[in-house]
Amino acid sequence: MSEDAGGRIFFSNAGRSLVEEDEIQLSSVGVDIGSSTSHLAFSLLKLEQRDARYVVIDREVVYESEILLTPYSDAETIDSDALGAFITQQYERANITPDLIDTGALILTGVAVRRKNARAIGDLFAEAAGKFVAVSAGDSLETTMAAYGSGAAARSEIGITVMNVDIGGGTSKIAICQDGKVIDLTAVDIGARLIAFDAENRVTRIEEAGKLFAKELDIPLSIGRPISPDHKRAIAAHMADRLFAAMKTGHSDLARLDPIMFKGAIDAVTFSGGVSEYVYGKEYSDFGDLGPLLATEIRTRAESWGPDLAEPFEGIRATVIGASQYTIQVSGATIYVTPADILPQRNVPVIAPTLANEDEEIDPDAIAAAITGALKRLDLIESDVPVALCFHWQGSATFQRLHAFCTGIIQGFQPLLARGLPLVLVGDGDVGGLIGIHCKEENKIANAVISIDGVELKEFDYVDIGAMIPASGAVPVVIKSLVFPSNASVGRTSNLAT
Repeated sequence: MSEDAGGRIFFSNAGRSLVEEDEIQLSSVGVDIGSSTSHLAFSLLKLEQRDARYVVIDREVVYESEILLTPYSDAETIDSDALGAFITQQYERANITPDLIDTGALILTGVAVRRKNARAIGDLFAEAAGKFVAVSAGDSLETTMAAYGSGAAARSEIGITVMNVDIGGGTSKIAICQDGKVIDLTAVDIGARLIAFDAENRVTRIEEAGKLFAKELDIPLSIGRPISPDHKRAIAAHMADRLFAAMKTGHSDLARLDPIMFKGAIDAVTFSGGVSEYVYGKEYSDFGDLGPLLATEIRTRAESWGPDLAEPFEGIRATVIGASQYTIQVSGATIYVTPADILPQRNVPVIAPTLANEDEEIDPDAIAAAITGALKRLDLIESDVPVALCFHWQGSATFQRLHAFCTGIIQGFQPLLARGLPLVLVGDGDVGGLIGIHCKEENKIANAVISIDGVELKEFDYVDIGAMIPASGAVPVVIKSLVFPSNASVGRTSNLAT
């Protein structure tokens, strides 16, 4: 990929300029590397130019890889050589070479996020680093992505409340969706591979939560010792009981995040993640863990709970479905950048909280709280890279309103600003320059400031902001979006499971 002097974006394998075509097709790959499993999905994305940006109008999955049990060289270190061999093999089976890929998303979850693992995994994709959005997903972000990737968020657009429960090897993530968005979430230490065993039922792995469940049932467990079928069923049933208690109340002593505060009625529940393949009868193989037994217990409880049991758009591939795509916009109406050499910025994650600025008097604390909430939800509160705030400005741009708004922004971003990161602001109106100047000159922020406008962003976008184009004073903005099921797919997922 390269940029010419006019800021146009060309794709390396096609030599095409986005500004010259109304419709383009891109090849995309999503790679999900987690604590328990790893897999890939290759897609063809069709983009159509609409107003200021290209949008995905069709996505065709052309190859889904096998599901690999993530290989380890020791208890905490992923075997990058074995993982690399698997990825190479899947490219070959898909009859696709890396140079044919236009774009992609590399999603790291669980132990894959740990520094040593992340660095080794990143090296596998180093040559294509410019094409990939790398997403390190903690519990909050993984829960949110699973809710979008499973189609639960899209399903909720039809006026119902949907709970998605993503059950993996080590954790279960619970998300509440309304109006197409995740409104509440939590995660608990319940998963299929908390206890693993070989073909002779000898225990090969026991996580701390697995030890807890066995202790609560007074079942002795130790590495190398056999576990009886009855004990496996008892532990699976106990796990399911604890999971449904968390689903119904929002609270659990196994919680990894704050409890769910939503107390309204749930209209439908969907399950995603590896265990969901058993819940919906799509997988029957035994991988030496509690997956099949746990799924049976979950299915029984879900059918008698009350909310409709619905089938997700994606199950085990709910997080990898978000393969990225590129769009481009140009910001040049009113921008403020200081110092100039702070640009370009690449792969900047975007938050898009709802900021209360419609009233004449703006509450800085409310602005700060909304920003802090968004940073926490997307696991960006401790980010070591800049984060872009996407906002919609409403009302007049008086000094008092600007000052309150900017004060709230700086307060909300304080954890990142304290680490010396630049303040990146992206508005859809025409006050980018005013807000940028106010933050620097009136609020006396010491950090670099990038404030641009006339650009439309949304949560789950990543943005590249290019260097300023001297002839126009504009900056090229490349948006890399994660593609999740939209309301167009609700009909594909609205039938109840049978």
